[in-house]
Amino acid sequence: MVLNCKVYKKVILIDEVQNYPESTVVLKLLYDEFKVKVIATGSSELKQKGTEHYCLPLSLSEIKLNSNILSSDELQFEKDILENLQIFGSYPEVYSSNLSTDTEKMELLGTILDAYVLKDIVNIYELKNLKLAKEILTKIALQLGSEVSIREIAVSTGSNAVTVSNYIEIFIKNYILIPLPSFKTNARRAVSDNRKLYFYDLGIRNALVKDFRETKLRPDSGGLFENFIIIEIEKIRRNKKALANLYFYREYGGKEVDLIIEDYKKNYKAIEIKSKSGSVKDIFPIEHKSKLINSKNYFEKVENLF
Repeated sequence: MVLNCKVYKKVILIDEVQNYPESTVVLKLLYDEFKVKVIATGSSELKQKGTEHYCLPLSLSEIKLNSNILSSDELQFEKDILENLQIFGSYPEVYSSNLSTDTEKMELLGTILDAYVLKDIVNIYELKNLKLAKEILTKIALQLGSEVSIREIAVSTGSNAVTVSNYIEIFIKNYILIPLPSFKTNARRAVSDNRKLYFYDLGIRNALVKDFRETKLRPDSGGLFENFIIIEIEKIRRNKKALANLYFYREYGGKEVDLIIEDYKKNYKAIEIKSKSGSVKDIFPIEHKSKLINSKNYFEKVENLF
């Protein structure tokens, strides 16, 4: 039976729309002719675009607003959530599920990684090598906080630089990876042609390296915290539609600023990210404001950057 959508259907919701790319023409017709509101969700781009919304992993503010936390419990909440999100991430299915054990969460993340992150993307883009896609992501996962060399990944995976670069761009386009380019100035001391790559969700990252231990037991705890802060800043930037670009800055001598935020008026903030204590390195050559983000002040500092 075909219903008159003008009368009976005011909103149409379609999931996994990337499996039927030809449907975009029909969806546009429904909207143009019948004024039906169409919500199409999927893990790829649509040829016919409407208003685009980002369905990113849960942000700190979203979690806090929906947790009914008493003011007296806020400090403990922020400490607990920091540890939890660095280990299991904030995909809604993982964070809000009723899974009672860490093992169940680990199994769910493994399923999400294999069935959705990898298999879906490989099928959508007709990539030839699922094993290579996972190897590339794993290599990147092992380099948190470090610059990523496409040539080195190509050599270590027995591939070529063009293929590795194409796979990485697909992961970026599908919100698996966050690219952080090097900030370029006219100062000769600034150097780097490589990007840093961070994960939108640390649960997926930890599933790749098969490590879900407490952060205090891990040699990569500094990289985890840095990735965690970059994730949250990127979510806020997108959710607030902030007109800002994110970079890192490094000099020939090895001195580095973890994050540079450049707004549309060319105002700059130099952010030092330290899981414990630390100080801000005053090396960025352009006039700027400096901020230190650590495990004790992260919640307040991140929320007020834009």
